[in-house]
Amino acid sequence: MQIKLIAVGKTDSRAIQELIDEYVKRLGFYIKFEFEIIPDLKNTRSLSESSQKEKEGELILKKLQNADELILLDENGKQFSSVDFSDYLQKKMNSGLKQLVFVIGGPYGFSEAIYQRANGKISLSKMTFSHQMVRVFFIEQVYRAYTILRNEPYHHQ
Repeated sequence: MQIKLIAVGKTDSRAIQELIDEYVKRLGFYIKFEFEIIPDLKNTRSLSESSQKEKEGELILKKLQNADELILLDENGKQFSSVDFSDYLQKKMNSGLKQLVFVIGGPYGFSEAIYQRANGKISLSKMTFSHQMVRVFFIEQVYRAYTILRNEPYHHQ
């Protein structure tokens, strides 16, 4: 199984980008992982929130294959402990799924078309995080999940 993370907008912080790069590199030892950025929309001042979500949604949908399972990182999604998330990923791998795609939306969230296409939603916390930080937190949790599945000492319980 391959895991893909799609995020809207580039990472502005060099420090955050270095953390992302570090965890993507570490993940390479466990699974094929791809992190894809959809560039920020241009001239958004003339767009309503819903128009911006729709345009971002169209760009996200273009990145998906029909067989992809799409999971949204959404504040209203299901919450997992790290161990439960590792079990979740193991079940996805066992199911024969080829590609599991997670998406971090733009500043206003997701369009209705994305919600309709999604197979599920996950929330990292009840707290609100910047979209930049969510990238690091999520990729680290995927890495942590694979160390848990391999019984490696990264995760302590």
